[in-house]
Amino acid sequence: MSETGIIIGEDGRRRCHWHANLPDYLKYHDEEWGRPVTNDIRLFEKICLEGFQSGLSWLTILRKRENFRAAFAGFDFDKVAHFGEADVDRCLGDAGIIRHRGKIVSTINNARRAMALRDEFGSLAHYFWGYEPGHNERPAVVDRDHILANPTTPTSVVISKDLKKRGWTFVGPTTVYAFMQAMGLVNDHLEGCFCRPEVEAMRAVLVRP
Repeated sequence: MSETGIIIGEDGRRRCHWHANLPDYLKYHDEEWGRPVTNDIRLFEKICLEGFQSGLSWLTILRKRENFRAAFAGFDFDKVAHFGEADVDRCLGDAGIIRHRGKIVSTINNARRAMALRDEFGSLAHYFWGYEPGHNERPAVVDRDHILANPTTPTSVVISKDLKKRGWTFVGPTTVYAFMQAMGLVNDHLEGCFCRPEVEAMRAVLVRP
């Protein structure tokens, strides 16, 4: 890895270092991370999974993502909002996901809060993209698993506070910033990473909600 945080893969491409050349992580870096998302289901899924990731490696969550989708009705928040105690027990018995009662209950709660947010703003996308920061707002160091940095920004703090006032849980400013990075509200691919200009091009033509 160079001092810039760039590594060169076996294919000769220059990338952010954090994927460590692990195949599933590499695919996530190349095809998903940072590419702008305006789909409400995907936005809800991501902010919930970032909550599950708290205290763990994102790779752990990524490798269980299909199991999470099966457990939580594809993260259709209209469906998850109607989950009851039997669903909590079902999830707690599911070895394919993170069996943390607080995070499971939080996902159900946040589904209900997401419905209210959609009713107020028209869509989750309209709410979140309304907070898109300027180009100069970046954390001191970018690292997917938050090992080297305190990855919060003024915008992630504001969103976190507003979501909490609206009753959302497991949405601290670090969780929110990781969500912003992944969903393309910011482009935190490092200078020199082949994905950075691709993401910028996508952001340039994106029709904001």
